[in-house]
Amino acid sequence: MIKILELFGGIGAPRKALINLGADHKAIDYVEIDEKAVRAYNALYDNRYRPQSVVGYNLCPDILVHGSPCQDFSRSGKRLGGKDEDKTRSSLMWETLRIIENMGAWKPKYVVWENVKGVLDKDMIGSFNKYLTRMSELGYTNSFEVLSALDFGIPQRRERIFTISILGEGVFDFSKLRRKATRHISEFLEEDVTDPQYMITIPSMLNRIKEFNPNAVNKYRTLDVIDDSCWTITTRQDRCPNAGIIRMNGPQYRYLTERECWRLMGFTDEDFEEVLKEYPSKPGKRNATIYKLAGNSIVVQVLEAIFEVLLREDFATDAYAENQQGQLQFL
Repeated sequence: MIKILELFGGIGAPRKALINLGADHKAIDYVEIDEKAVRAYNALYDNRYRPQSVVGYNLCPDILVHGSPCQDFSRSGKRLGGKDEDKTRSSLMWETLRIIENMGAWKPKYVVWENVKGVLDKDMIGSFNKYLTRMSELGYTNSFEVLSALDFGIPQRRERIFTISILGEGVFDFSKLRRKATRHISEFLEEDVTDPQYMITIPSMLNRIKEFNPNAVNKYRTLDVIDDSCWTITTRQDRCPNAGIIRMNGPQYRYLTERECWRLMGFTDEDFEEVLKEYPSKPGKRNATIYKLAGNSIVVQVLEAIFEVLLREDFATDAYAENQQGQLQFL
């Protein structure tokens, strides 16, 4: 039985990944301060968690996953950073370290941290290196790599840095991750989307479409038309830049729908429908809450690949094996 703790848990991508793998697990707790994310998580996994902060938290998991807020590391954000003394959203990663330190002998064997690759930029890498040093001082061996969702079957050019910290001297080998061929974006798109709220009609947005402005140099000022894959799913699609837009018949373009964004983060239509019951869309309006929940999540299939390696390296020793299709199953 794998005990997992999700900090800054969002809509529970780590738990979804373990469910997809068929891994025997228990979510011993989930910490998320965003009330809307908590309600969505409860709807997906039939839990009754309440919003709570990571500050001062203490528990004993096998795997701790944290995706502390990335806005202040993001290249499209204000670059406020995550320095220990800062009171930025991204500096909450230090609360995770305090939680681990307070666990004493019950520290988790694995700690997985996901964030934007902007943490490697020269004006941000000081905080990242400090995080690695602090984890080493707590007895962990760190490995990190920038992973793209494209390499795990999802047609989204979402690059995120994943840091895997193993208690003791074990080293996570990213070359063992099972890569998958990227599926075409058409497999994730809804058919016959004609609802007015998804059509791009505002002149200021139409004027930013790259096809109409091919010489634009600043990618943060143009809208890309999606071909075989999209850009990063963010918390909003009606802004520039976004994940890309869809060319329709004739001179018409549209945004990605909420359902498409959830599919591109690795969640099923059934998952989407459960959360939609909690946050129904208003007629003729885009659902800002549903978009935000997707954009703040982690691509499930990337976590699946990471957890699969962790299970095989340790938990898998006596409890798991592969069937003929290469799927993880119980012995």
